[in-house]
Amino acid sequence: MPLIYLVAGARPNFMKIAPIVRALQAHGGLSFKIIHTGQHYDHDMNEVFFEELGIPQPDLFMGAGGGSHAQQTAKIMTAFEDLCHAQKPDAVLVVGDVNSTLACSIVAKKLNVPVAHVEAGLRSGDMSMPEEINRLVTDSIADWFFVTEPSGVEHLRREGKHDSAIHHVGHVMVDNVLYQAKKLALTETLFETSDFKQKHARYGVVTLHRPSNVDSAEMITRISGALKEIAADLPLLFPVHPRTRANLEKFGIDLGKDITLLGPQGYMSFLNLWKDAVVVLTDSGGLQEETTALGVPCITIRENTERPVTVEEGTNVLAGTDPVQIVAAARKVMRGEGKQGQRPHLWDGKAAERIVTILAKELATG
Repeated sequence: MPLIYLVAGARPNFMKIAPIVRALQAHGGLSFKIIHTGQHYDHDMNEVFFEELGIPQPDLFMGAGGGSHAQQTAKIMTAFEDLCHAQKPDAVLVVGDVNSTLACSIVAKKLNVPVAHVEAGLRSGDMSMPEEINRLVTDSIADWFFVTEPSGVEHLRREGKHDSAIHHVGHVMVDNVLYQAKKLALTETLFETSDFKQKHARYGVVTLHRPSNVDSAEMITRISGALKEIAADLPLLFPVHPRTRANLEKFGIDLGKDITLLGPQGYMSFLNLWKDAVVVLTDSGGLQEETTALGVPCITIRENTERPVTVEEGTNVLAGTDPVQIVAAARKVMRGEGKQGQRPHLWDGKAAERIVTILAKELATG
């Protein structure tokens, strides 16, 4: 039976491979191992975390850890090469655009192991983003491209990829959010965010973590000013990324009484919060897609997005980083005048099934 290594390096990667694991288990014709590179160590990724996702814990933990981009990528490559020599897989599947995605793709290709890239073809056009470099390099050597939206197909064709290798399958992140939302509806668990929801009938949610937004004193001050203006009319809850919290303290920024700060949240706790929000303000790529999947208004605080279908069809508005534009977009939503988006084609919760069907066919004939 063909063996596939499923590579994940950080918490969001596990959200993406979880539907693939469930689809592989249901299919039964392919064996797999979940490889955790350890790119980000997260003490909350315990048994309950994997239980919530409906998947087993990783088969192997490589413990690559942090460091600079070069150091981290090198450590992952070395450890993954040893792993592939110990038991050579028939294919390596990588997701998204983190350093683990890039590192394991390079190692696999040099060992003549075919690579499947899930979320292939996404492009922001912003080469200052490490993720954009990871996407471009991974797609330059991958064998199978599993694409979430039409723009991904267009980019890959323009970059010379054969149509036979490009598969528009939908989005595993959407598979996962629909799966988790269904589970959430059946649970009676109280989360850290439950108390806030009980006290506020209407509220907004904020996430910020991109270096371009939070590492510059001028930029984080401008964005914070916009958030405070919005919070005067709509209370905001802000689960703060460690990088963002450190910079808020470093630059002496006080967000005021109408913005409630929390630590990073578990998946279900955070989903419980944002799914009922009036608006989500974010610079996260994944959250642009998840809000579109559940029909929640989203304002993206970035000048570009590699997920244009969320703007063209979904509930996402690309507001940029001008405080005036951010506040205006939020107020439009608060007045009930926000855009009425729809869930894009193939975002139906079955992307992982399509991926597994294609891989089984490719590995049987390859």
